[in-house]
Amino acid sequence: QVQLLESGGGLVQAGGSLRLSCAASRSIFGFNPMGWYRQAPGKERELVAVITRGGTPSVADSVKGRFAISRDIVKNTVFLQMNSLKPDDTAVYYCNAKVSNTDYWGQGTQVTVSS
Repeated sequence: QVQLLESGGGLVQAGGSLRLSCAASRSIFGFNPMGWYRQAPGKERELVAVITRGGTPSVADSVKGRFAISRDIVKNTVFLQMNSLKPDDTAVYYCNAKVSNTDYWGQGTQVTVSS
């Protein structure tokens, strides 16, 4: 079993920044990939960014140039740096880790961007 604990969400004005953290209960080296999803009210959950076991990051087109995913292998933590936030970025952000065919999810952290 894998536990994922997100932190760093909150309320921020448009144009501001937040950094989300996802701490895993075991080595993140076993996950491929690990990443962030978000779900806004009334919308489906969507992929935001992932990082592979080898450390290759990728982000969705909607956040490209504004968001970046990174990791600290020693701390078993993945980060999502969010800059130039927009009201459309308002959502619950979920950490995800894939092990073989199994998905693990965190409890989610709310990000609210005010205009």
